[in-house]
Amino acid sequence: MHVTRYLKDSVADALKKKMVFVGGPRQVGKTTFALGFLGKDADATHPGYLNWDHPAVPPRLRRAELPAGERLLLLDEIHKYGRWRNLLKGIYDTEKSRRRIIVTGSARLDYYRKGGDSLAGRYRYFRLHPFSLRELSRKPSRSELDALLKFGGFPEPLFAQNEAEHRIWRRDRISRVIREDLRDLEHVREISLIEHLTDMLPSKVGSPLSVKSLREDLQIDHKTAERWLQILENLYVCFRVSPYGAPRIRAVKKERKLYLWDWSSVEADGPRFENMLACQLLKYCHWVEDTQGYSMELRYLRDTDKREVDFVVLQDQKPVFAVECKSGEKSIGPALRYFAERTPIPRFFQTHLGERHFSTGKVTVVPFIRLCEELELP
Repeated sequence: MHVTRYLKDSVADALKKKMVFVGGPRQVGKTTFALGFLGKDADATHPGYLNWDHPAVPPRLRRAELPAGERLLLLDEIHKYGRWRNLLKGIYDTEKSRRRIIVTGSARLDYYRKGGDSLAGRYRYFRLHPFSLRELSRKPSRSELDALLKFGGFPEPLFAQNEAEHRIWRRDRISRVIREDLRDLEHVREISLIEHLTDMLPSKVGSPLSVKSLREDLQIDHKTAERWLQILENLYVCFRVSPYGAPRIRAVKKERKLYLWDWSSVEADGPRFENMLACQLLKYCHWVEDTQGYSMELRYLRDTDKREVDFVVLQDQKPVFAVECKSGEKSIGPALRYFAERTPIPRFFQTHLGERHFSTGKVTVVPFIRLCEELELP
C-alpha cells in the first residue's frame, strides 16, 4: 500500500535551499520516504543511497568519494560516526552547488552532535512520525481507526494487520534499537537492564512517572535511571510530557507523564487510546515547528488536588487548546469544567471513540475522528 507521507512537499521545498535531516523512530519509514526523492522505483541499490552501516560506505565517505552524476545523495545512519557533522560540513560546502543532500537516522539528529564543526544554517530538520488517522485517509472510517489503535502507526504492522507478525515485529524492533542503535551511540554496559526498563514502560503509560520507583525496581541510582530514560527518548522509544503551570491554579511542577512511540505495545484499551492521542498531538506540534517555525510544546494539566486534563498544546508559550481523552462516551468531566473556568486556555475538547458530539461553553465533546478533522491534525 502506497501512501504519500505528510512531509513530502515541505521536504521537497527545503531541499531547494539546504540539506534536509529526517529523524524518527526505527522502522517508521524514513528510508522509504527519502528514497522516493531519488526516483519512483529507487531502492537500497540506488547509487545515490549511501548507508553508513554498509562496510563499503564509511571509507568512501571519509575520502569524499561520491557517486558521479548523482544530483541527490541520501546518507543513512551517518550520525553513528563520531565526527559526522564535520564530515558532512565538508561534503556540503564542497558539493552544495552541484548536489542536494538528505540525511536520515533513527535517533535525534539534533542531539547526537559528537564533535566536529557546527552545521548551523546549512540544514532543515524534520521529524517523521508514525502514520496517523488523517494521513491514512482524509475521510477516515471506524475500521481504519480500529486498525490504527490495534497495530500502531508503523507501516509494516499497520499495513500487514497480522497479529502474529505484529508481535514478532514489535519484539525485533525493540531488540534492534537496544542492541544496535544504543550500542552504536551510547556507552552503556547494562544492556539487559535497559531491556528490562523497556519492558516496564508500557505499564507506566499515562500516569506521572516515578523515576524513584524505576530506580528501586532496577536497583540503580536516580541519575542512571534518568540518563537511561533520556537515551530511550533520544532513540525514539518513548517521550515524556511535562505539566503546564497555568496561573490561578496550584499546578504540579515536576511530575512528567510517559508515552511510547509505538502505542500498540500498551495492553489496556484506555491507556493505549490516550497514548495514540499523545502521539497524534506530538506529531502536530513537531509538524508545526518543523514546517512553520513556531515553538510548540505538548503539556498536561494537573493540580495538587489531582484534577487533571490529559493534554495542553502551547504555541510560543501560549495555550492553544486542551484535550481530555475518554475511551467511552461520557458526560463532561468535572476537571474540564474546573480548568475551563480558571485557566487562559481558549478551547477544551473531550474526545472519545463513540458518536456523541456537543458543546457547552468552552468545552466540546467530540469523537476522535471528528477531532482530527476539526484541528486539521496531520
